Amino acid sequence: MKIFSEALVAEACRANSIADLSTATIGEILLAAQYLEQKTGIPFIRMDQGSPGLPINRYGVEAEKRALDSGIGSQYPAAAGVPELKEAASEFIRAFIDIGVSPRSCVPTTGSVSASFGSFIACTQRIPGKDKVLFIDPGFPIQKSQLRVLGIGWREFDIFAWRGSGRLRTRLEEELAAGDIAAIVYSNPNNPAWICLEEEELQVIGELATKYDVVVLEDLAYFCMDYRRQLGHPYEPPYVPTVARYTDNYILMLSASKIFSYAGQRIALCCISDALYEKQYPALAERYLDAGVFGVTLTASILYMITSGCTATTQYGYAEMLRLSCQGAINFVEDTREYERRARRMKEIFCRHGFTVPYERDVTQAVGDGFFFTLAYDGLTGDELVVELMYYGVSSISLSTTGSRQQGVRGCTSRMREELYPVLDERMAAFERDHPKKR
Repeated sequence: MKIFSEALVAEACRANSIADLSTATIGEILLAAQYLEQKTGIPFIRMDQGSPGLPINRYGVEAEKRALDSGIGSQYPAAAGVPELKEAASEFIRAFIDIGVSPRSCVPTTGSVSASFGSFIACTQRIPGKDKVLFIDPGFPIQKSQLRVLGIGWREFDIFAWRGSGRLRTRLEEELAAGDIAAIVYSNPNNPAWICLEEEELQVIGELATKYDVVVLEDLAYFCMDYRRQLGHPYEPPYVPTVARYTDNYILMLSASKIFSYAGQRIALCCISDALYEKQYPALAERYLDAGVFGVTLTASILYMITSGCTATTQYGYAEMLRLSCQGAINFVEDTREYERRARRMKEIFCRHGFTVPYERDVTQAVGDGFFFTLAYDGLTGDELVVELMYYGVSSISLSTTGSRQQGVRGCTSRMREELYPVLDERMAAFERDHPKKR
């Protein structure tokens, strides 16, 4: 039996100007779920927005307080970032990824959204004719929205059928051979599927990025959150897999939002390879009337125009968390492992009631449990499943909005609470009864 009637869900859509719930954005789904909760007092199982569901890291908060008490709030922060954060970022990358990026090349941004926005501009303007972005999907829908704002074209492909070095190389060669791709973007672990690119796949991406002079934007928002591996021990293997081992054409985006539950402070790092940072491009020099040095142009002529730098106190908070992580005083992997436990329990409930996991494997092993997961139900498209789940008080987004070609929805663990597991079980039992599968 449905929790919310079709008429009530339609009312929620009208009240929030949602044209089509089946392909609604994350923000639209969020508004509809909130409307229904407030209207009825019935709680939703919120699997829509990927906002952290753990307490904020107190070390960062205390460091911000000390910074504010010191009086720095009266001064504009430098566009390139405060030295303490840049140095801590360089050391953090060495400790947990085992690659070298100088402090100069680590630039703070107001979240990874700002990092990708600025990077898209710089990458597509650096070489005439290279003006498109390639998405290895499924991916974060906001990044395509950014390209719409900027008027930048893109191509995309769902990696589902192209896993493994051989198949991935074939598909990437097809895309890159045209010569118009300026940048490749993906997240690892992946939002929304939680798949993880394996070492041989990253090597292929890196080699082809060098061959075709393409910049790889590697979104590490869920840093060290592949809980299948013993990541997160500073200066000890295993280290975080990265394309940076295989090319100098990379930008790593390191956000504090998930690993330190610091989303409200909007702080991340745009970590540019030293070789790319120092590279000079005549097209950039002509456009911005500067030296055309990639890192300097990105920092001073692009990112600064977007946000005028990052809040100084937040930079000191992030620096302290990075510094303490390198010392082993913060174990951010264990701090976030609750997401793994939530995903395991939620997936068990869904699968017991007839759901399946579309993105269920990486190349060599089953996909792990973490912040996100995917769900499908036989007989329903992903767009249809979004709507049907809303009637049962479960909010999600369709995989079609993420560039996926698989039928299903994205689930998020961040807002799950202990008292909601039996509620989810009861609702999905009702869903299964109301949607019997064909024999």
